[in-house]
Amino acid sequence: MVFDTLKDRIGGRDHLTPMEIANQTSFTAREKIELLNELKAEATGARTEGDPVAFEPEEIDEALAHVHEGVANGVGSETVLRGDY
Repeated sequence: MVFDTLKDRIGGRDHLTPMEIANQTSFTAREKIELLNELKAEATGARTEGDPVAFEPEEIDEALAHVHEGVANGVGSETVLRGDY
């Protein structure tokens, strides 16, 4: 099955928390970072425009730090089938 976007890969769900993305075993660390950065850009833009945000940029930063910490500890170097970080 081919997915149009990473969001499609998680079933098109828009309600995953940043930490759920960080702990998602279906994504590589690079994909998690890409998704979290996209989410942070949207949250930061909405906050700047005065629109309500689902997640604060600080919460997204915590999830990004979690992914980076996992990579530094060697987590995520396995294949997705073996439980990629």
